[in-house]
Amino acid sequence: MRPRTLDHVALWVAERDPIADFVTAHLGMHVIERTDKFTLVGSDARRGKLTLFEAEGPRERGALKHIGLRVSDLRAAIAELPENLAVEQPREGEAYFDLYEGLRLGLVEGQTDVDYDLDHAALFSRDPTATARAYERLGFRYSPPGPSEQPRVEVGGAFVELHEGDPGEPERPLLNHLAVLVDSAEDHISEAEELGVEIDDVVDAPNTYAVFLWGPERVRVEYVEHKASFSLT
Repeated sequence: MRPRTLDHVALWVAERDPIADFVTAHLGMHVIERTDKFTLVGSDARRGKLTLFEAEGPRERGALKHIGLRVSDLRAAIAELPENLAVEQPREGEAYFDLYEGLRLGLVEGQTDVDYDLDHAALFSRDPTATARAYERLGFRYSPPGPSEQPRVEVGGAFVELHEGDPGEPERPLLNHLAVLVDSAEDHISEAEELGVEIDDVVDAPNTYAVFLWGPERVRVEYVEHKASFSLT
């Protein structure tokens, strides 16, 4: 399996508009697409994005610890946040804050040509080291621990971090899936079958073609191909 980049993190939320309003007002994003089922937001349609699927609430955090966004100037990015927002800075170059429905976002200073691209998704895992190895089987690459000192894997310069904790089995999880961009979803269907990885769904949409696999600890991973007709901006 050969994922190219971390394309998006998809969430189930009861109220998507407040989250979309916040990230467009304070995190340099815009609404890329809105349908009856979801809102897609990001600073660039071809870079890391957030997909907000409307679902019955309340939602439970489950496997998702937080989502980190990469910025070139952390101080400037913090200045764009509301003054009354509680911001934690556990380490130099990082800032984290809570939004709605258990969603926690972070800002990570680093070299980037697109501010607010995805830096990492942090997940809870019962065995972070073993889970990181399991992601390698799905095409993610081993990466030495970063500032958080947690096991992690890399795809296209972004990371999935694994933190000690019980993801549980919530009936209404916040995390819908992680998505990675690939050249051919069809090839990944064949590879999943060869590896014995469980396929959850295959979706042929107007701009994309994707296969959803069940990843480690029942986190869904989407391998999404942008069609030649991909026209989102």
